[in-house]
Amino acid sequence: MKAQRTDFWSVRDLARLLIEPDIGERFSPATESGRGVLVLDLAAGSELPAESDRAAILDILPTLPCVTVAIAGHRMPEPLEAMARACDVLLHDGGEVGPFLSAFERTPVSALAFVQLLRKSLSTSIQAGLVAESFAYSTLQAGREFQDWLARYSSSRSGRHGSVGAPSSGGIGGAAEPNCRIVRDGARLRICLNRRDRHNAFSRAMRDELVEALGVAIADASIREVVLAGDGPSFCSGGDLDEFGTFLDPAQAHVVRITRSPAWSIARLAGRIRTEVQGACIGAGIELPAFTDHIVANGDARFRLPEIGLGLVPGAGGTVSLPRRIGRQRTAWLGLSGRTIDAETALDWGLVDEVRLGQHLTTEGQG
Repeated sequence: MKAQRTDFWSVRDLARLLIEPDIGERFSPATESGRGVLVLDLAAGSELPAESDRAAILDILPTLPCVTVAIAGHRMPEPLEAMARACDVLLHDGGEVGPFLSAFERTPVSALAFVQLLRKSLSTSIQAGLVAESFAYSTLQAGREFQDWLARYSSSRSGRHGSVGAPSSGGIGGAAEPNCRIVRDGARLRICLNRRDRHNAFSRAMRDELVEALGVAIADASIREVVLAGDGPSFCSGGDLDEFGTFLDPAQAHVVRITRSPAWSIARLAGRIRTEVQGACIGAGIELPAFTDHIVANGDARFRLPEIGLGLVPGAGGTVSLPRRIGRQRTAWLGLSGRTIDAETALDWGLVDEVRLGQHLTTEGQG
């Protein structure tokens, strides 16, 4: 995103732009003049354009190669409400715009890829959405924004481990401790993420073991309930950062993601799977639970999608699962802002189904 003042566009001004054949060029992060964002101000007494212009605006907004942000009041005429719904993100205060945009100032291409995925998410199948997300993720892995982030991260961690994720301490590879503990109790299968010393950072080994464990339930109809949990103070702190950038090549990484997809395995268990979460639920730590039928959160649970700031998009299915729980615009806000929400907010939004205050949900053997 170019370091320039962000203009707020009125409905009338946007209607005038519709005659420009290169309207996308004006806003695209691919151009020198583009800023990667369009801010449509619907709150400042916007006058309604002609009906034909309204229809044209509604047609063009979902196609623009930029993030579209609506500033909207809480009560507006229906034509303006429709325009607000057509934008990627909805804000109610113009003062929020600057801080919001600054969160993805370094990664406008990743931000665009993210909202483009979300624009189609609810109209496609889960499987098609996961494939599209993985293609986008691999494309961005080869992009400048991710490579820039990786260089900064590698420099900052020189001589030390990353804050989340060290080389896997167990599981596939011959170490003593598995990355996932599995307990079968009659018709119930409990799967517990087991890297508590790294807040259950989601490594490749953990992914493979989780897919294998979920496959047990997929293959055995006598398992009527699957409980997914995480050992230690956090359910899952997101992808293992020490593994970022270590893929062989983006194309092969895509093939592996769609072949060993915990998200797809969880989706196949619809009606039989629930999640218990606590502490950090970051990236995959909320993307995967959002596919399950019921999420119970401890009162200390906190949720965040940090991937846009890394020059990527959510890669564990979040562009598919979260919109189905909280809608496209809240998912876009969560990912683009990089902000953290607490358990009560998550409950209010529908991201979780239940909050239990003052309880730790993942003691061993609990069901």
